[in-house]
Amino acid sequence: MHETTEYIHLFDDAVRALFSDAVRITLRDPSVAAFFVRMRRSQRAAERRRALLAEEGAHVPPFMIISVTGRCNLSCAGCYAQVQQRQEEPDMTPTELLSVVQQGHDLGVGIMLLAGGEPLARADDLLTIAREVPDVMFPVFTNGTLLDEPLVRRIRRQRNVVPVISLEGHAAETDARRGEGVAGQAQAAIARMRRAGIFFGTSLTVTRLNIDTVLDEKYLGSLLDVGCRLFFFVEYVPVHEGTESLVLDGAQRARLATAVASLQKRLPGLFIAFPGDEEALGGCLAAGRGFIHISPSGRVEPCPFAPYSDASVRDVPLRDALASPLLMAIRDNHDKLTETSGGCALWSQREWVWSLIVDVDEADAT
Repeated sequence: MHETTEYIHLFDDAVRALFSDAVRITLRDPSVAAFFVRMRRSQRAAERRRALLAEEGAHVPPFMIISVTGRCNLSCAGCYAQVQQRQEEPDMTPTELLSVVQQGHDLGVGIMLLAGGEPLARADDLLTIAREVPDVMFPVFTNGTLLDEPLVRRIRRQRNVVPVISLEGHAAETDARRGEGVAGQAQAAIARMRRAGIFFGTSLTVTRLNIDTVLDEKYLGSLLDVGCRLFFFVEYVPVHEGTESLVLDGAQRARLATAVASLQKRLPGLFIAFPGDEEALGGCLAAGRGFIHISPSGRVEPCPFAPYSDASVRDVPLRDALASPLLMAIRDNHDKLTETSGGCALWSQREWVWSLIVDVDEADAT
């Protein structure tokens, strides 16, 4: 119990520090800073809701990733969403999606990252939901190609929606993975958001080949100069066989962690490594220890890179899904799921995760 309590305190401390830093770096824009002050209060209220539920034995993560659709207007090399073998099921309806978000809010989930596919293919649904739940933060991981002027104007009125543009480094690296001209469209979207005064960020997939670029302070400074204030450094996970050579080695991963901590202290931005230093937090943060993933069809999964599920929010309330046998088994073994050379402990041990699904199915059949 002591380890679990200490881990939760560390995670909550990190969330509080993140929003305090957000206030600090936006002081020159009083309206944005005021928003983050309100959001910081909302996060503390969410923390209290999670603590109360923990006393009842319910384990609720502070962070939830929702892939709102499998549809995308691009076909990026190495996209995990394209190679995963999920059942062909329809995306959640707007009503179902809103219900999941409201349930998460009521349980104390304060940050809900929206992904895809391309989440802005459902921009109308997402903006409606964000308006209904104003004290939840919604980072939206997008390729940026759909962020035209009308959509930027709408997002400007909803500060809890934070666009996060996916880049691979400079234009050549981005176009090589995402398609010719995509980098130019992303830069045009960034210019529109800057003119509109939107708080936005970027997601940088970090590989063995581009780590020098994405950690280069001149490159990061160029993004800060155009208004970017939020930086996600996402370690590459080899969902395609034969791409293991792109994964960071041990020295590079240590370098990434050190660099992110240093950047946070010295530059006017928010810098986040994902999955981050899981060893310091007692092992894998997936399966609800730190975050959870919900697929486009509503299946509750350990994380985006582990598309295994034994519960769906279409069938049971979110609180019940968080207590599913699969998720509980992974949480109970978190100390065995420390960071690995594959960047994701669950991906590196996917055969073991799959065996848990088989065990659950066999138990249900008896």
